[in-house]
Amino acid sequence: MRRAGLFLVTMAVAASIAVQAQNGKKDEEESFKGVIADSQCALNVHSLTKSHKEMLQDKTIGSTPADCVWFCVKQRGGRFVLQNRNKVYKLDDQSLGRNFAAKKVEIFGTLDPQTNTIHIHRMELLADDDKSVPNPR
Repeated sequence: MRRAGLFLVTMAVAASIAVQAQNGKKDEEESFKGVIADSQCALNVHSLTKSHKEMLQDKTIGSTPADCVWFCVKQRGGRFVLQNRNKVYKLDDQSLGRNFAAKKVEIFGTLDPQTNTIHIHRMELLADDDKSVPNPR
């Protein structure tokens, strides 16, 4: 009986340590690089190429990727997202995206894998010639 009790206590402690280790991984800060885009273009809502190409050809929304991002956010109900090649992440703090529309950035934060949302701790502008991030199209 005593061994069974000791075994149960040992298993409970081991399970508790495993849960704490898993929670520690969730809260670990990561780095994400990409371009601040809009959800409309990046998620292929109205763009076959997941870019600003089709919108900019129209010439009614502006002439730069930043013009397209702002148009889609203001006029089409889009949200600021981080896009890097085929990966698109939602941003928990939309106000930070406003300062970096169509710019290459590095975001430090934690990812909620269930919602694909980055909980932003800080965001930094990257150089336009940074090759780890494709140019906004």
